[in-house]
Amino acid sequence: MMKTDQAGREMQGINSLAAYAARASESRGRLHEEEPARVRSQFQRDRDRIVHSTAFRRLNHKTQVFVYHEGDHYRSRLTHTIEVAQIARAIARTLALDEDLAEGIALAHDLGHPPFGHAGERALDAAMAEFGGFDHNAQSLRVVTSLERKYAGFDGLNLTWETLEGLAKHNGPVLGGDGKPTGRFAETGMPRALKAYNDVQDLELASYPGAEAQVAALADDIAYNNHDMDDGLRAGSYAIEDLSKVEMTGAIIAEVRALHPGLEEPRLIHEVNRRLIGRMIADVVGEARVRLSALAPESADDIRAADAPVICFSGEMDRACEELRFFLLSRVYRNERIMGVMKGAEQIVRELFSHYMAHLDAMPDNWSARVDGAGDMEQAAQVCDFIAGMTDRYAMREHRRLFDRTPQLR
Repeated sequence: MMKTDQAGREMQGINSLAAYAARASESRGRLHEEEPARVRSQFQRDRDRIVHSTAFRRLNHKTQVFVYHEGDHYRSRLTHTIEVAQIARAIARTLALDEDLAEGIALAHDLGHPPFGHAGERALDAAMAEFGGFDHNAQSLRVVTSLERKYAGFDGLNLTWETLEGLAKHNGPVLGGDGKPTGRFAETGMPRALKAYNDVQDLELASYPGAEAQVAALADDIAYNNHDMDDGLRAGSYAIEDLSKVEMTGAIIAEVRALHPGLEEPRLIHEVNRRLIGRMIADVVGEARVRLSALAPESADDIRAADAPVICFSGEMDRACEELRFFLLSRVYRNERIMGVMKGAEQIVRELFSHYMAHLDAMPDNWSARVDGAGDMEQAAQVCDFIAGMTDRYAMREHRRLFDRTPQLR
């Protein structure tokens, strides 16, 4: 019987993967050496460890845009993650990349997200300002390298170098050629969690990541643009006619209405979503093939050494996505009701941080014991780790336990 796993594909013929794809059999390995799995490739093993992690399960009760009690049909951080992984696999398969690596990075990319989505991140970043700030991407790396504590021989999940590299820099290089932080870290500096791990294992932060990590990053963009559009409409943040005024979605809405006159709105928006996702994926694949043809990479390291990403939207699609992002920003993310909820969420996170810093023993014993006798920096890091791991409902429950009044988030 033909093997269908990635390791099997590699054993059947190295040409089943593109020359520029990562190869599990040639992985740079794990920080802590382990015996290879009998029936799984290195990257399959990473993916499975991520899915079985405690942090992954918590994503089910962490906000994407709408807090969990707003309704059963809105995306949570977990369902967002699953959608990203599905899109990442589709793109990776089409480009003959390692699907398991792309999927693993996609599944782990938000493990470090705190409760209440970006509102929680803003509050934690402000609370940690004098201690190096907070970045959910760096926190995801910290989760899989330190905070998951279930294996007998090591802390973290002991993932492969390629998966960790993808988490650390799937949005591009973190360091410039001069060794100084670049991009979004140019002013704030490299996040403490990222620097701490990179001092232990060099993730080559000045280069682009492999193609599979770049795929996961674009899959994230595709997923949230589409599902936030869907959830915003469901929440009544805007009407379908408002969306018709956005060039890309307006054209698709007109196309669907011409093909299906009188189609009810729930079916209409689903049809628009699926067509838009398909077009975005096709655009990424088409642009990637153009860039790959020009670069002619012969290995995954050639992708890393390039001076630009190879997995991108075309200029035309990028402009269309920017218009859609601006629409979502004004109509969904900055919707008055959502902003009110997020203001309350920020208050919860901010007050929890202040209280725990003043009363370390208010945290569970296994957490307070870690900071016994520690300096301010380590105490703040542990409090931050504790809060970042909370689900929305646990954060609200803790706040109710510690304070007389808790925002209702409605």
